[in-house]
Amino acid sequence: MTTFIHASDIHLDSPLHGLERYEDAPVDEIRSASRRAFVNLIDTALERDVDFVIISGDLYDGEWKDYHTGLFFIAQVGRLSNAGIRVFVVSGNHDAASRITRYMPLPDKVLLFDTKKPQSVTLDDLRICIHGQGYGQQVVRENLAAEFPRAVAGYFNIGILHTSLTGRPDHEPYAPCSLDDLVSRGYDYWALGHVHEREIVSTDPYIVFPGNIQGRNIREPGAKGVTLVTLDEGGVIDLEQIMTDVLQWLRCSIDISECQIYEQIHATVREEIYRQLSQSGIQTLAMRLELTGTSPYHREMMAYPERIREELRAIVAAMEGVWLEKIVISTREPEVAEPTTETDEILSGLEEVIEKLDLQQQNLLDLLPELSGLKSKIPPELIDENSVLEVSGDSLNRIVQEARQLLQSRMRLRRTQG
Repeated sequence: MTTFIHASDIHLDSPLHGLERYEDAPVDEIRSASRRAFVNLIDTALERDVDFVIISGDLYDGEWKDYHTGLFFIAQVGRLSNAGIRVFVVSGNHDAASRITRYMPLPDKVLLFDTKKPQSVTLDDLRICIHGQGYGQQVVRENLAAEFPRAVAGYFNIGILHTSLTGRPDHEPYAPCSLDDLVSRGYDYWALGHVHEREIVSTDPYIVFPGNIQGRNIREPGAKGVTLVTLDEGGVIDLEQIMTDVLQWLRCSIDISECQIYEQIHATVREEIYRQLSQSGIQTLAMRLELTGTSPYHREMMAYPERIREELRAIVAAMEGVWLEKIVISTREPEVAEPTTETDEILSGLEEVIEKLDLQQQNLLDLLPELSGLKSKIPPELIDENSVLEVSGDSLNRIVQEARQLLQSRMRLRRTQG
């Protein structure tokens, strides 16, 4: 039997912008996660004694700050080379030849595929032929798959390509191609990269995105790893997902509808976080926590959200292995009829004014004409999805809704307090 590991989107030493604004963020642990995940990949290859390893692009994350990134990679794949395990790599958009100016000699058993045209390598001892082409420049709009050679008869054929296929959400449309383009080559397995979610696109032939080996932010939640492929004379007999990540990003929604006493909210959150920790089996969870459901404390939490957020952060501070990246309050107020007073009527009038405020996107931008200009001067990677500079329709709607809820909740709370 033959085995190989298919990995992709390593993003060694990926810069994680914005963490410094969180005082309690495990910055060092998060920054080192990509390296530790890569070590797990190498360890897995050695423990399983695989025949070879495929890396389908984005090994790096752009130009290195210094040579230590390259030296780390060389040292790790050197462990495989010394054990007789071959490594086949194609460059992706993040490590295209046009972006990486530094170069280091590769170990003997490590091959970086050509970027000008498809290259084929035959492993006669395994009766396997591997075809691949890397990126010569960051932006590749051409259909590279169309130029790959036909399958070599009598061999198990593998194609390595960094591609978005016909398009995937949140991924640039690089090296676009159709399933028919891939199938027409006659290969048995397509080792794809670029998409950070694991996806088995097809089983006849096998077309696989293994996903990245380590999530980098809350937009890449859940377990991450590599795909171990097992072959016999008839072809693929097993695909096994093996986790390599050392830190997982998680979106956790907790319904607090049953919490009629304020302290029960603390207990419910604590219990759920412990449950998530025990289920994940991971060293560290970076969690975005959302409180949902109907709560008698909705007004209080919406009027003074910093209180509940700091209380929940205090709960987590006593735990080991979890960090709250963000706390979102999405609760609702119970539907209870309240007596009407003159004060109520005044406050209701104010609420109606708030509700009718014309806070459309263009109106806000007109009020803040400097915002777009400021955003244009800042590198895109420094602006995350929650930034006040992110002026998409969805984000503006979210900000407006939060502002309305804050004003309304404080007025309603004032009403109940007399």
